[in-house]
Amino acid sequence: MHEVLPSWPLLSAFIAASFILAVTPGPGVFYIVTRSMLQGRRHGIASVFGVALGNLGNAVGASIGLAALFAISTLAFTVVKYAGAAYLVYLGLQALRAPAPDITAARPAPASIARIFRDGFVVALLNPKTAIFFAAFLPQFMSAGAAPMVQSFALGAIFVAIAAMTDTGYALAAGAVAPMLARARGVRSLGRHVSGGAFIGLGVFTALGGPRNGK
Repeated sequence: MHEVLPSWPLLSAFIAASFILAVTPGPGVFYIVTRSMLQGRRHGIASVFGVALGNLGNAVGASIGLAALFAISTLAFTVVKYAGAAYLVYLGLQALRAPAPDITAARPAPASIARIFRDGFVVALLNPKTAIFFAAFLPQFMSAGAAPMVQSFALGAIFVAIAAMTDTGYALAAGAVAPMLARARGVRSLGRHVSGGAFIGLGVFTALGGPRNGK
């Protein structure tokens, strides 16, 4: 197991950070809630699985790139690790500055379950920001003593699974939660601030006090 995943302190920090980022309401969550609210929970779940599969594809791509980089030199990997930390801080600042998403605007037109799944998959897979996020996020928790490709893929799969579970929770609870979110701008604003703070905190922690060699 040690060859596949980083040490428990790093892995537990990764799981905690992944859960915070995944559970924080954002555009994807509000899209899923809207689909569930307009067409039912089955359609919401279809959008969850489509997005999750697309994100997993990006995680695979990031794993291949990170493994190739790690094979070149440890120094190059370290440079990317800290560049990734800076990018996470940037994402946090962007989240704090962005307006709160509004699920009452631009509601999607009704569509079949298959189309919702396909659209979610294509949109997630072809979103370059997702691949960049994985390339910035995963190295912060990778141990130098483990196989880079297997380790990064395993971490990416764990993140996608956590996000899929939290998104499923939103979809199942959409009937009760969506009306409240549509009325309470303060809730949407809180989610934006939590998301921004999580990105910034993760980036700063890695740059200033994070593990240097996976120990």
